[in-house]
Amino acid sequence: MRTYRQEFVVETATRRAFVNITSQVVKCLEESGIQEGLLLCNSMHITSSVFINDDETGLHYDFEKWLERLAPQKPYEQYRHNGIENNADAHLKRQIMGREVVIAVTKGRLDFGTWEQIFYGEFDGQRKKRILVKIIGE
Repeated sequence: MRTYRQEFVVETATRRAFVNITSQVVKCLEESGIQEGLLLCNSMHITSSVFINDDETGLHYDFEKWLERLAPQKPYEQYRHNGIENNADAHLKRQIMGREVVIAVTKGRLDFGTWEQIFYGEFDGQRKKRILVKIIGE
């Protein structure tokens, strides 16, 4: 069995964003040369997420509205965590959207369903954040 590890950086211009990172992950898979196995992709930060869903702007808008209703950014004083940083809502949003995805690799390709894509969810952005890709297989 072989392993492959790679990191890449995402930096968003806004505090919250959804970024399609499928092409970067596919590039990692191609570089690995692994044909059969499992690929793990996760955010290395506690205020961002990696998840799989459809690349559809209406859905991303719905995610944003839904997350803001569940964990509103303001008022800041509603959260005990806020003090030095006002990002408690970002921690909660990450918890909802998840930390990582695991995808089967079959014949050197990501074994996706019809509309599946990999997204980076940023909830406290405007700075560089790392994404890890780890692949095991043969």
